[in-house]
Amino acid sequence: MNVAIISYHTCPLATLGGKHTGGMNVYIRDLTKYLGEFGVHADVFTRSEDEHVPHVLHDLGCGNRIIHIPAGPEYPVEKNRLPDYIDEFVEGILKVADSKRMKYDLIHSHYWMSGVASNSLKDVWDVPVIQMFHTLELLKNKAALGKSKIENIQRIQGEKNLIQTIDKIIASTIDEKQKLVNLYGASADKIIVIPPGVDISRFYPIPKEEAKEFIDIPSDENMLLFVGRIEPLKGVDTLIHALAQMNKADVMENCPHYLYIIGGEPVGEDQDISAEMKRLKELCEGLGLNDLIIFLGKKDQNTLQYYYSAAEIVVMPSNYESFGMVALEAMACGTPVVATQVGGLQHLVQDGVTGYTVPNNNPTALEEKITQLMCQSELRQRMSEESVRYARTFDWDVIIPRITAVFDDLLLKQ
Repeated sequence: MNVAIISYHTCPLATLGGKHTGGMNVYIRDLTKYLGEFGVHADVFTRSEDEHVPHVLHDLGCGNRIIHIPAGPEYPVEKNRLPDYIDEFVEGILKVADSKRMKYDLIHSHYWMSGVASNSLKDVWDVPVIQMFHTLELLKNKAALGKSKIENIQRIQGEKNLIQTIDKIIASTIDEKQKLVNLYGASADKIIVIPPGVDISRFYPIPKEEAKEFIDIPSDENMLLFVGRIEPLKGVDTLIHALAQMNKADVMENCPHYLYIIGGEPVGEDQDISAEMKRLKELCEGLGLNDLIIFLGKKDQNTLQYYYSAAEIVVMPSNYESFGMVALEAMACGTPVVATQVGGLQHLVQDGVTGYTVPNNNPTALEEKITQLMCQSELRQRMSEESVRYARTFDWDVIIPRITAVFDDLLLKQ
């Protein structure tokens, strides 16, 4: 079986914590790798953002490739400009496929712009399309809470059109399926719920002293950790306010911890630092937290398991999260998670078992659960063991057969 995986706006190998990188990158990377191990050939097509990177890479194993297609300038551009280059992207894919004499049995696309490209490819190749949205604009707008809320009409209409035309949708959670039906009018019969997997050969508990030594953290330093893009929807400001309350109540003195934040560009010229990063750093300074919060910037995907294992708690204070790959990876490393009751997080984190869930945009609720967990080592140890046990039920070896069953079913109906 040959599968064309479309990831138009972001390469699965990109460094995490960047402007357009996150759980979707990890998902596509691991999906492609494990499809190869199950005997499925897959090529990932993505827009070239660096003319110095080879257009074809074999970094995903088993002969599966990442193919960078020049479409527009070969450097990162603002996301609102990316739709302008979709037609050129499609033409590039068709040219490469023709030159390599590659024929694909189906298309698996990720994010709405990839879906638009996939519909054009479908017209030429006459193959079915399976779509994952990863995030939905109507849900992001609903969760924005007035922070940088922008109605992206083009994206909303694009998502609605795709839902009517594509053959199958994979939703990460039952919550996402319900939102697709209720907000977008999708047919429930077109949607199948399959959660992302986790690579337990990469994400597993590393002894804390070894993990801290690897990332150059003092062995006696207790660590809270946030991993994600630096944008208002991630709720980092809520976490900072929670720490301010803990500091004021002498929690940080009696049970000292530092918060490490992975994501974004924390240093450089003003034009290199996002408005949200600048706002968060000014907030830390205004609250007197500069000595307790460390901004680490972007980190390579291959180092995250050390940060997860070194941390006492991973915190996800998001206002919107379609699934929450960071939570799953952290739990696989044996680290409890305190997360908000939004999107996939409310189903993924087992409240009181693998961590805690709290209402979003609520610093006091977040403070209470972080304090409870970070000051009770026996509770953390129990949740750590439960986290590993639970995360292993998401092993890609369990998830991939469910995905290939969808592939097989679609091809039988052709």
